[in-house]
Amino acid sequence: MIWLTWRQMRAQTLWTAGVLAAIGAYLLYLAAAVRESYRVNVTECTTACDEAAHLFGDEFGSGLLMLGLLLLAGPALIGAFWGAPLITRELETGTHRLVWNQSVTRTRWLAVKLVIVGGVSVLFTGTLSLLLTWAAGPYDKLVDSRFEPLTFAARDLAPFGYAILAFTLGLVIGVLVRKTLAAMALTLVAFVVFQLLMANVLRPHFTEPVTETITWADANTVGQIDAFGIGSEGAGIQEYQIQGAWVLDDLITVYKGDGTAFDESDLDTCDAQGATTPDECLRAMDATFDVTYHPADRYWTFQWIELGGALALSAVLLGVAFWRIPRGIN
Repeated sequence: MIWLTWRQMRAQTLWTAGVLAAIGAYLLYLAAAVRESYRVNVTECTTACDEAAHLFGDEFGSGLLMLGLLLLAGPALIGAFWGAPLITRELETGTHRLVWNQSVTRTRWLAVKLVIVGGVSVLFTGTLSLLLTWAAGPYDKLVDSRFEPLTFAARDLAPFGYAILAFTLGLVIGVLVRKTLAAMALTLVAFVVFQLLMANVLRPHFTEPVTETITWADANTVGQIDAFGIGSEGAGIQEYQIQGAWVLDDLITVYKGDGTAFDESDLDTCDAQGATTPDECLRAMDATFDVTYHPADRYWTFQWIELGGALALSAVLLGVAFWRIPRGIN
């Protein structure tokens, strides 16, 4: 049974291994380039270091983002091209009956396929994940944005969970649909939807976020204001950043010391009192704002939660497969 499974998946495994070997070689080259640039522009920098660090981030940011996208796409493709056809291809050709008539039980038949093919898919994805995490280490240390959706899902533990989930999802959809092309398409759609829900709906609520009131005077000490504007609806901060944390607010309203929203009319009042800049005005009015975020030290907690959730869902899907195949396939 093991030999038969290898024969059936040999071509797919070899060409996939070749592609991943090429990506792995590039990651090794990238790791060396990242570390050399980090040494020159950050570690041993003596003049204009802020500009040098910014250039370092610009040099590798886009490339690492594309590699993260590729790693995110990997499990979806494995689920579609490995998981979905694993059962449907045999059902369509009828080769499953030959195996079952050779004293191989349906449960053993499915278990061997899961262990070999699923194990290889997790091995491939996990190896690339660890290589990317290692290669991007200096960049991630400098930028410190590990909670960014594309970064979080392409680093450390999360890709392992995604790999096994995508594979089992494709397998179960194949068992239920029993048409290879339809199962492949449904697997891609279902897994992309799952990733979007995980990043935007589920992950922010893994734990209760922290809400902190920050005075305007301390705004750029606690974190950093990327953009600030004042309009007819009041004053607001966009993209407030706290080092290493995941800030959940897209737009943060600024309030005066008395609890009312700061607006354009307050600028006129400040002008009359001699305050020449919005910053001086906001400080004079004891402005504050509330920011809701997940602290940086929750990163590994979130990684373990996401991995555990993916494994739990995979276990449910495997239960469906082991229940369905002995009862609903002939």
